[in-house]
Amino acid sequence: MTSKEAAQQQEDRLNSGSSASGMGAWLWHRAKPYTPPWILTGAVGVAGAGANTMWSDSPWGGVGLTLASVGLTAATWWAGRDASSQRRLHSAITVAAGSTWVTAAALSGPMTGPLPDLYAMGGATLALTWNIRQIMRTSTPETSASDSDKGLLEKVGLARTKLKNVTVEPNRVTVPYELPAGELTTDDVSKAIPRIASALDVPVTAIRHQADPESARRGQFVIVPEDKLKTPTIWPGPFAPGQSVEIPLRIGVYDDGSDLVLPLLDAIHLLVMGMTGSGKTEGALDILLEIFSRKDVAVWLADAAKSGQDFQPLLPAFDWAALDTPSASAMVAAVQAVIPARTSWLRDHSYRAWEPAVAEVQTDPAHSCAKAGACGCDGMPYLLAWFEEAAKLLRELGDDVFTGIAQEARSAGVSLVVSMQRASGYQLSTDTRASLPAAMCFGVKGDDASFALPEEVLDAGANPAAWANKRKGYVYLVSAGVDEDLYANPARTFWTGPPAEGTYERMARYVVEQFASVRPELGPVTAAAAERVAGDLFTNRRARAGIEGAPAVQSTVQPAQSTEQQESVMEIARYVDAEDADLDPTAELPAAEGTAALPEAKPGPEEARELLDDIIATLASVGPGTVAVRQITPFLEQIGRDRSWVSKQMKRLAEEGRLAATGEDGVYRLLPQLAGV
Repeated sequence: MTSKEAAQQQEDRLNSGSSASGMGAWLWHRAKPYTPPWILTGAVGVAGAGANTMWSDSPWGGVGLTLASVGLTAATWWAGRDASSQRRLHSAITVAAGSTWVTAAALSGPMTGPLPDLYAMGGATLALTWNIRQIMRTSTPETSASDSDKGLLEKVGLARTKLKNVTVEPNRVTVPYELPAGELTTDDVSKAIPRIASALDVPVTAIRHQADPESARRGQFVIVPEDKLKTPTIWPGPFAPGQSVEIPLRIGVYDDGSDLVLPLLDAIHLLVMGMTGSGKTEGALDILLEIFSRKDVAVWLADAAKSGQDFQPLLPAFDWAALDTPSASAMVAAVQAVIPARTSWLRDHSYRAWEPAVAEVQTDPAHSCAKAGACGCDGMPYLLAWFEEAAKLLRELGDDVFTGIAQEARSAGVSLVVSMQRASGYQLSTDTRASLPAAMCFGVKGDDASFALPEEVLDAGANPAAWANKRKGYVYLVSAGVDEDLYANPARTFWTGPPAEGTYERMARYVVEQFASVRPELGPVTAAAAERVAGDLFTNRRARAGIEGAPAVQSTVQPAQSTEQQESVMEIARYVDAEDADLDPTAELPAAEGTAALPEAKPGPEEARELLDDIIATLASVGPGTVAVRQITPFLEQIGRDRSWVSKQMKRLAEEGRLAATGEDGVYRLLPQLAGV
């Protein structure tokens, strides 16, 4: 009743007469809304008396009335399935009591035994309960939170779902649920998340679904209505300065304000994926700033795509920064080589896996390679191999280049980080992807998130496509050592400040200089294995990257005309070791044992093919692992064929599986059987 109606009613009362008839009319008017239960009670009494007249002596009448009583009660319960539980129960009890009394009165008479008393007391009591229920109603319709919940859940396709004790925290609501048995599963709940977000008018990423691993119909919703990650958090400094890499790396914050941490030793290998502008580089900087403040980890970086453009202030802290394709290719080979060397060292010192004690001098007799007592061997720090914008390297070396590393490095104290924009099957082999158990997924396009995040995380509400590159630094982290309930929770990596203000440069300089004495040397075991396969590309690695003022490698090739032949000579010369710098790459190959000298006459087809194989093998021994048709140009005269013949023969070798196409026209990757590896 509105205030206007109440005022009008009060005025009517004052103006009405005080006669008995006037008072009676008013009382009747006020009592009319409460008369239906009493009228029905009277109707039940009449029905009982009438039924007794008709069926008092009929056994079939008793059976029929009993069945009708049960059926009417069941129908009332079924019809009230969409009502509140209180109304449904109240209605069913009322119908059951009334129909039972009618049946009893019909069979034995309404005035027999306790039936008159039950009718008078029970009927009045039930009528009054309905009157009380009506009186307790307010001016608004009788609803409850449960009713509202049922209406919402029915709209989103989750009818008859029961919501349990709701927990309300600042900017976080947790709603446990139980689905109707045999009708819905937790998969249906995951599919309904967008509709629930629409009903609640919140972003899809604000709702997470956490299924109960022990039940197919239980779980909970977590609703975070306000996005508290809009304002970025400046990098607060090292989380565990001077301590072991065993302590997780703090790299950002979740939307509830808790720390986003990456347990590197649990993650083992990490895939970092996100489209251009999504904040992938910011996440990399956060990880590296943490790593460089630890005492027992060395870092190798391969960034042939951008030549370390994003990491320039941090380059002095890297043990090896491979900033061109030859160096990056050599780093891949070096990582492959150091794994068995490190595993053998761990075995000889009785370690089942890398642990912080491995990085220290071995003074414990229980971890000694000597027959008696401590061996005193130098320690072996943890190794992190970071391949930035790895798509270019994968095109050069093949999409399965990291497969062996990822599968074998687990127990060698080596972690692999592969960073790329899109880890599709065309760029990263499925075997390699399966060997990268941890993932950081920044904003992506379409359904690209499926390349990085497990299906169950996407079903739980993770949706990096909703950000794309509009929310820089937003990320989902999936890794061993992280609570699984956090997998679908969005987080944001720390911000290193506006580029124009040079905040990142100051942070990087602080870490590089402040913790220079903390960072370990690579260790003799790892260094020896890397030098054995990478040679000068490893031993001269800091000079090649321009670190610590090391002199740049001087080219021994004189300036040449811009002809195709001279360009090929210069390209070959760049990959020749210093001890071979005086050799003329255009000179005829010297005769070697088992290999005939190049004939002066034009060789036959078979001889020409053999010569081509020898030349490719020679180029493989001084090159970066790839060979191009243009590199064969200086040797066309010795082969006695033209460039088109060479191109066709290299395609033939690729079809035979002796070379592998790199995706670049006329450039092939050498396979071991041809390169003599």
